[in-house]
Amino acid sequence: MSTLWSDHIAGLEPYVPGEQVQMPDLLKLNTNENPYGPSPRAVEAMQAALGDDLRLYPDFQGLGLRQAAAKCHRVTPDQVFLGNGSDEILAHVFNAFFLRGGRQLWLPDVTYSFYRTWCRFHEVPHRLIPLADDLSLKASDYTGETDQEPSGIIFANPNAPTGCALPLDDIATIARARPDSVVVVDEAYVDFGAESATSLVDQFQNLLVVHTLSKSRSLAGLRVGYAIGPVELIQALTRVKDSFNSYPLDRVALAGAQAALEDTAWFDRTCRAVIEARTQLTSGLQQLGFEVLPSQTNFVFTRHPREEAAIIARGLRDRAILVRHFQAPRIGQYLRITVGTPEQCTRLCDTLKDILSA
Repeated sequence: MSTLWSDHIAGLEPYVPGEQVQMPDLLKLNTNENPYGPSPRAVEAMQAALGDDLRLYPDFQGLGLRQAAAKCHRVTPDQVFLGNGSDEILAHVFNAFFLRGGRQLWLPDVTYSFYRTWCRFHEVPHRLIPLADDLSLKASDYTGETDQEPSGIIFANPNAPTGCALPLDDIATIARARPDSVVVVDEAYVDFGAESATSLVDQFQNLLVVHTLSKSRSLAGLRVGYAIGPVELIQALTRVKDSFNSYPLDRVALAGAQAALEDTAWFDRTCRAVIEARTQLTSGLQQLGFEVLPSQTNFVFTRHPREEAAIIARGLRDRAILVRHFQAPRIGQYLRITVGTPEQCTRLCDTLKDILSA
């Protein structure tokens, strides 16, 4: 710790991302990256952007990309906000909507752990609402009477790391019950089998939906995200963004992201492939005795009734396979495993069979 640090830095507990290592023949199933590459049209668009125009600032409004996202979700471009990955957008969300006179932010006790990091960073008071015993989110936990209205509600849908999804009717019920709270639905994994709440944003002035191109569009290395919501919420995010960084996306990212959104055929084909491989992986794990939560994401959340999750994760790592093990309350015996190609799923299950029989 340095005496030159700002006062609050020492007390921060930064988010810990999935392990990134270099080892021979590595099978990386710990960070939910798509096993299939991005759209060839996106790659071509990015290559075309690598020209003399890089000396110029990008379009700070990102109009072409906003128009593409608006078309995908049947909204208007002024209902779209862009950011450097969905994580940057979510950080702006905490700043824009959750600092309201000491009111608490409500969020699940088991969800994307970065939310708690932002609570600490922005000094947002918050309340953790436990998931049900089956690790599902219950809308009724967010709609009952309360002494003080929350500043907002945030959850991932499908949830991470559980993979379970909440139906649209339940999301509408929450938004309707809390009209003075911004309800933020983080849909990083929605394209792998769940329904997007973007269809609800014209019905609820307090609903914001956040997307990323890292998962279903295979562009984790590009860092592009966007939010869909009512114009008033988008305007608030724009105020925060333009007080922080007016140019969050460069010319290459804007070009590649727009082309990726426009290539619906590639998107549909690769999403179907991941969903089919998820079915294969779930079946393979169940045949080995694992319990697998119902997933609508590109990962599964699983545990073995007799074997320690930490020991299994260590055994896989020793064999050059990385999975995610969260040493956290309620989920310490679970592993989160990214869905790979069919061949990668087979390699994982064969390796697990060897570990369990050792």
